[in-house]
Amino acid sequence: MASVVVAFSKPEDARSIKNILMKNGFEVTAVCTSGAQTLAQVENLSSGIIVCGYRLTDMLFAELHDCLPPEFEMLMVSSPARWTAQMPQNVVCLPMPLKVHDLIGTLEMMMQAQSRRRKKLRQEPKQRNRQEHELILQAKNLLMERNNMTEEEAHRYLQKCSMDSGTNMTETAQMVISLINR
Repeated sequence: MASVVVAFSKPEDARSIKNILMKNGFEVTAVCTSGAQTLAQVENLSSGIIVCGYRLTDMLFAELHDCLPPEFEMLMVSSPARWTAQMPQNVVCLPMPLKVHDLIGTLEMMMQAQSRRRKKLRQEPKQRNRQEHELILQAKNLLMERNNMTEEEAHRYLQKCSMDSGTNMTETAQMVISLINR
């Protein structure tokens, strides 16, 4: 579950939101009254959602949003009169007075979306640098010369060894090179 940081200029508002969230099963990592406090808390987290008001003691929500790492989303709770056409693209807004079921439903939706994005990023193949690519190519060439394999067969062999041993292709290529060059 993603980390939730609650940030409102009035401590009693922040505590109320925290209590609502905790009663509904959310883990609130921190309660803050300023943007600086919020940013300090965010430094210790890998991702999460900031639930905040329009104005904090030292900055507006937009300034806070601009300072947040891209792994964080923002749920702003304020009067609809404060919403503008220049709202940052990934800020979700809820109107005041706040309805508890709206807050809970919106936060659940944001967490599910964040979870899907993290899962999708994990599934994307990692890009290899030039050295890694050359190492794999060298291992394939050795396999092709020594074992009379085609390039495709050598590649499949490296992939299978990589999967069987639970190592990445680069590590497998290093092992093949070291074994052949003994």
